[in-house]
Amino acid sequence: MFNLLGSARKGARIVLAMAAAAVVSACDIDLSQVSGGGAKSNGGAVEVALLVPYGSATPGDDGLARALENAARMAAADLGGEKVNITVYKTAGQAGTAATAATNAVAAGADIILGPLRSDAANAAAVAVSGADINIISFSNNTSIAGGNLFVLGNTYDSIASRLMGYASAQGRNRVVVVYPNTPVGQIGRSAIVKATSGTNVQIVGDGSFEFSQEGIVAAVPKIAQTVKESGATALMMTSDSTGALPLLAQMLPEQGVSPSVTKYIGLTRWDVPAQTLSLAGLQGGWFALPDPAPVAKFKQRYSATHGASAHPLAGLAYDGVAAIGALASKKLAMTKGNLTQSSGFKGVNGVFRFKADGTNQRAMAIAQVTNNQVQIIDPAPKSFGFGGF
Repeated sequence: MFNLLGSARKGARIVLAMAAAAVVSACDIDLSQVSGGGAKSNGGAVEVALLVPYGSATPGDDGLARALENAARMAAADLGGEKVNITVYKTAGQAGTAATAATNAVAAGADIILGPLRSDAANAAAVAVSGADINIISFSNNTSIAGGNLFVLGNTYDSIASRLMGYASAQGRNRVVVVYPNTPVGQIGRSAIVKATSGTNVQIVGDGSFEFSQEGIVAAVPKIAQTVKESGATALMMTSDSTGALPLLAQMLPEQGVSPSVTKYIGLTRWDVPAQTLSLAGLQGGWFALPDPAPVAKFKQRYSATHGASAHPLAGLAYDGVAAIGALASKKLAMTKGNLTQSSGFKGVNGVFRFKADGTNQRAMAIAQVTNNQVQIIDPAPKSFGFGGF
C-alpha cells in the first residue's frame, strides 16, 4: 500500500540511542496509561514518538487522537516485520505539554517524532528538541512553521494552488480574479495562489476581497462582479470553504452576472466536504483539487472494517507519516533531512507526496469538477514525481 518511490539516495544506517527503558513492541503498549517516556525496540527498528492530543479540553480532540493513532498503527502493521515501533505521547492539545513530550521522547531514544497536530504545539516541540538532531513530521499544514527540523504533513495551500493553477494554465484559463476574505487565512490563501502562478501563463488580473461577515460579502459582491467583467477574467479563484463565504458567493456572483459557464469557478478548498456543498448551483462545472480518490477510499474501507467507525478526515496523515518513515526504514536509511526530502517521494493513502527542503510538502492531487451535484475526476492524480514536479 505504500513504498519508497524510486531509488533513495544512499544514507547511513539507523543508529539508535541507548536508554534505560523497557523493551516492548508497539502492540504491548497500554495506550491508556502512556503519558510520557518511550520504549526501545529489538532488532534495529525505528522508534517513532507519536504526539497526539489525548487529554485536550477541545471537543473532539480525543477522538481525533485515537483516529491518528489507529491509522499510524495500521501503517506500521502494513510494513510487516519489526521495522517501526510507535510510542504514544499525550499533548493535551497544548504547546507546553507537546514540548515536554518531545523532550521526553528524545530522552527515551526516539529516532523521529510524528505529530503534534496543531501548528503552535508543533513549533513548540520542534524548538524543544532543536539541539537533538531529531526531525519532527507534524500533522499541521501551516507552512509558516516549517523549516529546520520541522516538516508539515498536512495538505498545504501552496500545493493545492500549484496544482490548480497548473491545470488552469493548461486549459487556457489564464486570467484569474482571486476572491478572498480580509482575514489572515484569506491572505495566506491569496498569497499561495499568486505564488502558484510562477512558471505558468496565468495572470492575476484582479482582487475580490471582502470583510468576513454577511454584510461584508453582500456589499463586496457587486464590486467583485465588476472586476471580473472589466478584467476579462476567464477564471474566479475562491479561497473560502463551505463553512465560510462559499455558499453566499456561489449564490450571489451568478446573480450579479458572473456566469459559471463563462468564467470558471475554482476552489482552493474541498467542495465535497460536506457533500451538500456539491449541490450549490453556482459551483456546477467548477473545479477543485483533492487527493487520489482510489487509495483514500481503500483506506476508509479498511479503517471502518478494522475499527468499526469511519476514519476521521485527518487520520490518513498519520498513515502517510508512518509510511514515509517505514519506507526509509525498509531501505536501512536514517531519519535524516536528506533522506526525508529525497525527490522521488513516498506513497501513502492520500497518494504520492514528498517533503521539500524548506519543511513544506508537495502532494499529488486530482482535479475534480462538480457535475450534476457529483464529483467528477477530470484530471487524475499523478502516480509519481517526474523532473520539475510531476
